[in-house]
Amino acid sequence: MPNFTDVTEFLLVGLTRRQELRVLFFVVFLLVYVITLLGNIGMIIVISISPQLQSPMYFFLSHLSFVDVWFSTNVTPKMLENLLSQTKTISYVGCLVQCYFFIALVHVEVYILAVMAFDRYMAICNPLLYGSKMSRTVCVRLVSVPYLYGFSVSLVCTLWTYGLSFCGNLEINHFYCADPPLIKIACGGVHIKEYTMIVIAGINFTYSLSVVLISYTLIVVAVLRMRSAEGRRKAFSTCGSHLTAVSMFYGTLIFMYLRRPTEESVEQGKMVAVFYTTVIPMLNPMIYSLRNKDVKEAVQKAVAKASLAS
Repeated sequence: MPNFTDVTEFLLVGLTRRQELRVLFFVVFLLVYVITLLGNIGMIIVISISPQLQSPMYFFLSHLSFVDVWFSTNVTPKMLENLLSQTKTISYVGCLVQCYFFIALVHVEVYILAVMAFDRYMAICNPLLYGSKMSRTVCVRLVSVPYLYGFSVSLVCTLWTYGLSFCGNLEINHFYCADPPLIKIACGGVHIKEYTMIVIAGINFTYSLSVVLISYTLIVVAVLRMRSAEGRRKAFSTCGSHLTAVSMFYGTLIFMYLRRPTEESVEQGKMVAVFYTTVIPMLNPMIYSLRNKDVKEAVQKAVAKASLAS
């Protein structure tokens, strides 16, 4: 029985086996990827050059956009290549690298979303202390922790993936190297990898989601105590975009990783993965710009300046 050292490459099944759909999917996801890059990089640029967006909320939002760019880039280019390729392979090392960055970026994003919820709590529930408590130094520290933790825990998870061995079936029923379909085709090291995947995902999703839920529970209590209807409306409007992003991202990830890999769950997970690897990174800039007056005004000013300069 071959162990992991005998594996040099995997075959990625991709989104579909139907040849007539591959060109259509290529065009659609290429367009989605371009919009993702333009939207998120544009958001980072607008936040960096706009004086009115130099608050902690937008500092964290720029990092969310930064993570979304790399999150999508880790998966989409290879998916696009395989849609037009006859071989549709990925090297063993390339598969591990893709796994490593995917797990790392997922953890970074969920904790940045938690930090953004905490920031909204501080802004709404402690407005007088907000400026001093959420200084730039504090914000840098808060955003550094998700990066350090995410890439560290991903290293451990990837080492467990490295411990999987395979017995001949090297066809991954997915469009990128993900843990559930890899576990499904492995024949050694499966139980510890499956157990640790569910436990680590459960702990991190539960902890980060608890920060979000506790923060918003306290926010709702504080907002309901406000006497001004305008104050309540403004408070809820600043939280609406974040809640939408949290709901989409957590919902799809929980569906993917908090259950045992089976043939049915892997097939369903592949469809869900399309949403959180390509669609959500594209939608996030739209959600935060279309529902945020400050961002819309900053974009308009940036476009006006660019038009005058040209």
